Amino acid sequence: MKEKTAEEFRAMRDGGEPMEVIDVREPHEFEAGNLDGRLVPLATIMDHAKEIPRDRPVIIYCRSGARSAAAIHQLEKKHGLENLYNLKGGILAYAQAYDPDLPGM
Repeated sequence: MKEKTAEEFRAMRDGGEPMEVIDVREPHEFEAGNLDGRLVPLATIMDHAKEIPRDRPVIIYCRSGARSAAAIHQLEKKHGLENLYNLKGGILAYAQAYDPDLPGM
């Protein structure tokens, strides 16, 4: 599975690189703090597969990387998506590296 570290993700965002960011956590987790991605909880990710762009990198994240890895596995297997990246360590790794005061961490 392809991954991006918190540092790589931050560089992509800061550099204005075109990408999609999807948060597969639950709504209450997203409301507590997020990385400005689109909320698509893991339980509904397959229902939204056709909405996921194929023309740019898609960074998928959760709290620690486990749920996002499961989402990527499902999407790659069933829909053949090849532009998906797991945020290694999830929002926890990002918060540790860049924003320890991120709400909900």
